[in-house]
Amino acid sequence: MAAIVDEEKCTGCASCVEVCPVGAISVNSVAHVDTNTCVDCGTCVDECPHGVISIE
Repeated sequence: MAAIVDEEKCTGCASCVEVCPVGAISVNSVAHVDTNTCVDCGTCVDECPHGVISIE
């Protein structure tokens, strides 16, 4: 399991990057999660103001 970003809806605001405890998220135009680094904590899911991140 890992955090998954709906890239069509992501605005690239980077709120998730700021709260990820392991630095698994980067943003160019949209957020991207490094699934090898993600620890499935759900912090990014809770923080995303647009609700476009889920744990799958």
